[in-house]
Amino acid sequence: MIKEIKDIHRNFETKSECANRLHHWVEKNRRYTEEGTCASYIPALRHADPHQLGVCIIGHDGEIIKGGEADVVFTMQSVSKVISFMAVCLTHGLAYVLKHVDVEPTGDPYNSIMRLELKKPARPFNPMINAGAITVASLLPGVTKEEKFAGLLDVLEMLLGRRPSVDEAVFFSERETAHYNFALAHFLKAEGFLKCGVEDAIDIYLRQCAIEVTTEDLARIGLVLACDGYDPLCSKQVLPSELARLTKAVMLTCGMYNASGKFAAFVGAPSKSGVSGGIMTAVPPRRHKVTPFHNGCGIGIYSPAIDEAGNSAAGVKLLQHISAEWELSVF
Repeated sequence: MIKEIKDIHRNFETKSECANRLHHWVEKNRRYTEEGTCASYIPALRHADPHQLGVCIIGHDGEIIKGGEADVVFTMQSVSKVISFMAVCLTHGLAYVLKHVDVEPTGDPYNSIMRLELKKPARPFNPMINAGAITVASLLPGVTKEEKFAGLLDVLEMLLGRRPSVDEAVFFSERETAHYNFALAHFLKAEGFLKCGVEDAIDIYLRQCAIEVTTEDLARIGLVLACDGYDPLCSKQVLPSELARLTKAVMLTCGMYNASGKFAAFVGAPSKSGVSGGIMTAVPPRRHKVTPFHNGCGIGIYSPAIDEAGNSAAGVKLLQHISAEWELSVF
């Protein structure tokens, strides 16, 4: 029995074997791109290739495996909500942030205003939906919108080891069609939750959505969260462990919009999606499991054809496949 377990473990730890499996799974799940469409309501995103599907996984030991179109550059969109939430918690402390945005799941669409109007006080349900993220953007450190956005980039630079750029074309494209977001911001300002002007809050939020990344960037951030804020690639605690654990909990319960419950049931790993087709996943250590990533890993996905909930159609299917094969669920 012991020999059998060792043989399985050794086979799974072979990088080429993992890479071959991943390549096969990408091609097997590529057909699900047909079940989604690119985010046409943002003009700059509608021209992405809907058939692309890429994935990057980074293990605790720094091993990187990729499959499909893993090196495509895309914008973070709502994946950035994870970063802004952590940035304001690092600056103001969790207790202050929770006065302005809750951490409760909602079954509503990500841009919904309906239940917010019925809630008293009208505090956004969580930082992973637009109302919460716009509120969080207004809480970022600094006085001007430039200073606040720089504070967000500081956290990203700490996590990635480089300062990412912004796709200005995507930013301006989103701003021209951000009517729902402006409506949310005006409502939040009237209710006293925004800590800067409406125009500034929207500019900060939309600019963070336009930050450019790759699947490897998302996987690296996911790895840090998986390890409770410890970055094994540079052997340093870069985030407080309490904040990392809370962020994972919010991702697990709220990170996939109104499909978060189903995603938790069938994938079971803290994740955050964006309408550009990106998904960031943090897989905590499962040391009692004999799998390739039993010490934890970060996963970055890109596939721009999204479903009705705003999640990557093929990306979700691929993550479900990987989770089932390598037992990545936290449950």
